[in-house]
Amino acid sequence: MSEKITIYDIAKELNISAATVSRALNKNPKISESTIMLVLDTAEKMNYKQNRLALALRSGKSGNIGVIVPRINTNFFGSVIRGIEEELHPNKYNVIICQTHEDENREIENINTLLDAQVDGIMISITNESKKNEKIIHRVLEKNVPLIFFDRKKNIDGVSSITIDDFKAGYMATKHLIDQGCTKIAHLSGDQSLEIYENRFKGYQKALLDHGFPFIEEYVIRSKSNLEEGALVTKTLLQLETPPDAIFSASDFAALGAIQELKSQGFTLPQDFCVVGFGNEPFTKFMELSITTIDQSPQEMGKMAAKVFLEQMNSSDNFKIEKKIVLNPILHIRKSSLRNPE
Repeated sequence: MSEKITIYDIAKELNISAATVSRALNKNPKISESTIMLVLDTAEKMNYKQNRLALALRSGKSGNIGVIVPRINTNFFGSVIRGIEEELHPNKYNVIICQTHEDENREIENINTLLDAQVDGIMISITNESKKNEKIIHRVLEKNVPLIFFDRKKNIDGVSSITIDDFKAGYMATKHLIDQGCTKIAHLSGDQSLEIYENRFKGYQKALLDHGFPFIEEYVIRSKSNLEEGALVTKTLLQLETPPDAIFSASDFAALGAIQELKSQGFTLPQDFCVVGFGNEPFTKFMELSITTIDQSPQEMGKMAAKVFLEQMNSSDNFKIEKKIVLNPILHIRKSSLRNPE
């Protein structure tokens, strides 16, 4: 194995001082452009690799960004991360990805680990159970580390966020079902202590009232974002004295579980029953019975989160920039709900 090339090897090759080589590699304005180019060219030919840790200690920047998500095995969070990386990679930032698995203690551990690693910023979509993380979030702010929420957020002064208009999304989904002739629309809600699920529910409720339909409390059931839960709560809805004829689910996975349960009980979709999901996961498009769903523009959300971070880092007052960016939801109408062509 060949020995690692150092600045002293480059200095010896060019017959200049190691200090000059170091300044040239860091493009110090006191070094002439011709010398900088000569050093960079020689460093490349000799396969010299700069010590990132040493650079971080000198510059105060690690070049690393922490991204915390509940899980990465969904198209939504995978696409957000892709958007973040596409925006940050050309700016020489690396992304460190952490998962919480909806565990608040792991969320706190992730934040502490990223702070100990001296990341330049943290982007986070909080867990369903984020009720005791105020202390760690304020530790981030006290350390002057830029913090940006995406999708799931807390409302904290001085902290930027990128979300979609969840109220509008809930309204759009419910109005679409009404337009298809549905009159008894149920809602599979997430944990409404999270703002995104609360707003989707409020949009659902407002659409019903605006179109002259009563709000029926027993039609709203909290459901986790998985097939099993979607099927279970759908079975409960169908056992009501007056069962619904449509479901707006705050999750595509719960919507798929609902569809499977409906089919097992002999319902034909969309003739007997209509279903709308949320998230535009890839399977919603490619199923034989494609699922109507709300697109959250996750890649754009990731790009916007990265742009806000870069704006903070490039500003002379970088840590006091606060932006609340709200993206528009998109309704993709497919077979699971389409009775009347719109």
